[in-house]
Amino acid sequence: MLHEMWIEPTPSSNSPTLDKAPLSKSLLLVPSAISILLTLLFQHYQKFFAYNLQAIKEDFQIWRLVCGRTICLDLKDTFCSSLLIYNFRIFERRYGSRKFSSFLLGAWMLSALFDLLLVEITQYIFGITINSLPSGFLGPVFALFVPFYSSIPRVQVTQVLGYFSITNKTLVYILGLQLLTSGSYIWILALSGLVSGICYNSSILKVHRILCVPSWVAKIFSWTVEPIFSSAEPTNEFRVGMGATVDIQRQQRMELLDRQIMMSQVAQMRRQRQQQEQV
Repeated sequence: MLHEMWIEPTPSSNSPTLDKAPLSKSLLLVPSAISILLTLLFQHYQKFFAYNLQAIKEDFQIWRLVCGRTICLDLKDTFCSSLLIYNFRIFERRYGSRKFSSFLLGAWMLSALFDLLLVEITQYIFGITINSLPSGFLGPVFALFVPFYSSIPRVQVTQVLGYFSITNKTLVYILGLQLLTSGSYIWILALSGLVSGICYNSSILKVHRILCVPSWVAKIFSWTVEPIFSSAEPTNEFRVGMGATVDIQRQQRMELLDRQIMMSQVAQMRRQRQQQEQV
């Protein structure tokens, strides 16, 4: 569950690299590479990655749920979703690869169910028959907006024309809006992703206890796949605390960062007060 209080990361955890985020790195490289290859060289294989709801429901081609909901066939969607995953890598660094992968797995499974549900509701209410949806790993990407909105504090960076505030979260929301407007039925994927994120993040439904990556699976991937996508840590790593366990080290880091963000907010309030006095 990714609903814990978020505070600004350290220089290491907010570095522009992909160290300490092997899963995010793999989601950036592998689907993007396959998407580019399917677009440029292997167009005749694109039909196997189409999110064809009619084939899933009538011909029981369940494998299309995996292929159609993993690889984007539109390069614009590939670009926007990759940028969002790059920004959301901060959650993997904060909570670890297993908890992050559990969230993505749960959101992926729930959003697949909500996709089919919303298509049926749309057909029942509006009489619109939807046979296919945009392909790609879009449901979990939209689901990550839930912890992003609820746990990352909004810090004002600047103002435009003195009225519109630009915050540290504005660019991510713009990317999400761009992805939302890239297709006619992508709103179904966005809505199902947001609902699945809310369900998984809810402390009442306890979905995170059921839809999670088992520890033995996480160990296998940490031994086999993680070394392939792991990056070397930067030499200017900012280490905090000398806790005996990872949880203690993270708690120490949280306490230090809490003080840092409070100091930055106080400084920002002082600057605003000085601007108001000058006016």
